[in-house]
Amino acid sequence: MALTEKDVLYVADLAHLELTDQEVKKFVPQLDSVLEYVQKLNQLDTTKVEPMAQVSISTADNVALRSDHAHPTFSQEDAIKSAPEPGGGCFKVPHVIERG
Repeated sequence: MALTEKDVLYVADLAHLELTDQEVKKFVPQLDSVLEYVQKLNQLDTTKVEPMAQVSISTADNVALRSDHAHPTFSQEDAIKSAPEPGGGCFKVPHVIERG
């Protein structure tokens, strides 16, 4: 696909990442390789494959999943008492969409 440094900087900007010149040079071939692989996958005939919203794995096959049961949780006061800046019973967080 022949990605350029400008393409990597554009993707980094979309992700709100600041990259050094060295990182940009490092990521050009890596991102290009990923996109080339996706192009190969797009060539596969998937007409007989039903679309899926998610991959389902049975709990018996995946020991990483735990059983779902109710258990006590923190009270709202306990949850926010160590917050750097609580407000109105919630966590205050900085704006992440807007840029200065």
